[in-house]
Amino acid sequence: LNVYNPMMSYNVLQSMQLLGDAAGSFTDNMVAGTQANTARIDKLMKESLMLVTALAPTIGYDNATKVAKTAHKNGTTLKEEAIALGFVDAETFDRIVRPEDMVGPKG
Repeated sequence: LNVYNPMMSYNVLQSMQLLGDAAGSFTDNMVAGTQANTARIDKLMKESLMLVTALAPTIGYDNATKVAKTAHKNGTTLKEEAIALGFVDAETFDRIVRPEDMVGPKG
């Protein structure tokens, strides 16, 4: 038997209490009452180059890469560049690139 087991157990329990208190304080003083800026979230999501992964199965990896690099270089959106490069039309892009389908668990 290790004579320090009671001391280690006490310290673990004390650390758990401190962590619990910190989580409660964080919730009360930082999280409670905050609201998401949905307009900004929508804007940033539409400008995200990561959405190009949804295009790859349709237009191919190389073309999807070209769309992302061109959009990054020109400071435009993926949709604008995919249409300008002739890989998809606006309707097809909107049907394929659906961020809400790209998040959450898949079953």
